[in-house]
Amino acid sequence: MKFDSKIFVAGSTGLVGSALVRKLKEEGYTNILTPSRSDFDLTKQTDAEKFFKENAPEYVFLAAAKVGGIAHNKNHPADFIRENLNIQSNIIDFSYRYGCKKLLFLGSACIYPKMAEVPIKEEYLMTGKLEETNIGYSLAKLAGHVMCKKYTEQYGMSTISVMPNNLYGINDNFNIEQCHVLPSFINKFLNAKEKGLDEVVCYGDGSPTREFIFSDDLAEALIFLMNNYDDPEIINIGPHREVSIKELSEMVASYVGYDGKITWDTTKPNGTPRRALDTSKMDALGWKPKTSLEDGLKITVDWFLKNRSTYEKV
Repeated sequence: MKFDSKIFVAGSTGLVGSALVRKLKEEGYTNILTPSRSDFDLTKQTDAEKFFKENAPEYVFLAAAKVGGIAHNKNHPADFIRENLNIQSNIIDFSYRYGCKKLLFLGSACIYPKMAEVPIKEEYLMTGKLEETNIGYSLAKLAGHVMCKKYTEQYGMSTISVMPNNLYGINDNFNIEQCHVLPSFINKFLNAKEKGLDEVVCYGDGSPTREFIFSDDLAEALIFLMNNYDDPEIINIGPHREVSIKELSEMVASYVGYDGKITWDTTKPNGTPRRALDTSKMDALGWKPKTSLEDGLKITVDWFLKNRSTYEKV
């Protein structure tokens, strides 16, 4: 990408999209397209085509998606697969039809089989059953990658598909009914501290393990890949650190100053028991994340405290 290239960040108000916009500006890119949903609803084919026809972006970061935690995925599976398929199909197809030079598709590690061997290598894709609690979202993301790959094969379109592990950071969704595990813990433990609650109840038994990558680190990696990677096969990004959900809960509670009891509701699903990615391909390109979980957690909590009125409390 040149510094004046026309760059479209789809999903620019979300966790990853907003981090991408910040990082692109920081690195000197000056022609960044960030349309709002009120201007162009990318789930609608007519709106998506109108945007591409009027703007013809040269580079596209496809970071727009409907996302949520276990409960939100489990309760709204049709919404997750429908909206994500619509967004992806529209953006990928019109990127090709209106001359996009390169498209980066942001996937998720949840597209890998539930019981994949850990660390999970890219070649483990489609070798087993998916985790049922978020199957609508994961199937949509899987379809997005396959669509990109086939557009490369059939039309010669330049595409790359990136699979990160769990994300967190500035501008995350902290709505307790919808959010992922880390922002959920931050919201829950802060409110429990303020209300003087003796106990906080968390989903599952705390045993599953995850990796957490800070959104600004991921944004840097995506820009790096757009400029340095040209293979339509997927590439993993992860922080090289696996923590249990129980350990994460204790870290968050300690950081926000909650000293009550943490209990686990084992009637609720755990999700995939273990998810850590093999990042050998990314490592070989010379990129690694910079932000530790401790530092990223501090930045995220501080940001949330300043913007807390936007979100519902527990």
